[in-house]
Amino acid sequence: MADIDRYRPEDRRAVEALYRRVFGNDAAEASRLRWDWQYHHNPNNPGQEPEIWIAREGRAIVGQYATMPVQLLVRNQEVQGSWGMDVMVAPERQRQGLGEVLFRTWDRNVGASLGLGLSDSSYRLFQKLRWPDVGPVPCLVKPLTRRALRRPTWPVPINRLVSALTLPIIKIVSRTRPLRAEVRLIQRFDDRFTSLWNELAPKFDLAVRRDAPYLNWKYVSSPHVRYSIAALRRDDRNIGYAVYRHLHEPRGRVTLLVDFLADPDDEGALSTLLHWVDREARQANSDKIRTFALHAGFRRILRRTGYFVVKSTMEFVVKVNAVDVDPAFYEDPDRWHVTLGDSDQDR
Repeated sequence: MADIDRYRPEDRRAVEALYRRVFGNDAAEASRLRWDWQYHHNPNNPGQEPEIWIAREGRAIVGQYATMPVQLLVRNQEVQGSWGMDVMVAPERQRQGLGEVLFRTWDRNVGASLGLGLSDSSYRLFQKLRWPDVGPVPCLVKPLTRRALRRPTWPVPINRLVSALTLPIIKIVSRTRPLRAEVRLIQRFDDRFTSLWNELAPKFDLAVRRDAPYLNWKYVSSPHVRYSIAALRRDDRNIGYAVYRHLHEPRGRVTLLVDFLADPDDEGALSTLLHWVDREARQANSDKIRTFALHAGFRRILRRTGYFVVKSTMEFVVKVNAVDVDPAFYEDPDRWHVTLGDSDQDR
């Protein structure tokens, strides 16, 4: 059986070679370009070495489980959490229980283990290990044009019919709304956003700590994705932000609302940010806006501003180890703040 221990700097070439074997050359090259940012620059990685568990057989590396350390708020207590990301096992060692050993080792060594956007095999393994299953993070979409509801799997006549039937509704939903506070584009998050997080943190039962160092690392320094960042101000104070980007997909152009933060009890604040993103999406000729939101209060505001809940495949699991939580904690995630920007889903 393989030995499991932490990644060492001299392992990098062997890990890259294994990544290439398992995921292919393109994925391996993309991972190589993200490596230093993802593992060495993460402000929640105090040792500055990747939080990766390696499976070894002699001198050969036959598996890894790579993770993203974060500070996780759990009912007003901060614990060292960790998002599971790239798990891989050499083809000749698959289906021999090595992935499960890597999962268990990771879980034993972190204060809270989290998984988002799981593959079918990873999701089945979490179920086998009897982890708490929160279910998928709800996906919400706001249509902006008649092309918003087209599907690449539908025939052209069906897409045209759906577009024609839904156009009156889309015109009502997508109409321009006034901004009720100052919104400005920013290049970096300053310390005032750390103060904002500290002010709003008690509103959430579970959320990654969104302070300025983390936000700058995640959304400003990212080498592989470029984001726009809008800050909401009221009475000379930052009271919220939205992180978004535009991209092409089959049958249309989409604006992704990747992350956001505001007081969940301040509907006017989040609504103003959403109206700003509406304007940015229209200017970018997007057909729709898509976001993911677990918090019930945020979802309610999103629906009131024209978003519709659609099927989500972004499965979410979490297991808190560092503090005691009762089973009911996992059954009521209405005050949990999880978005697409958490973990590494937006690549």
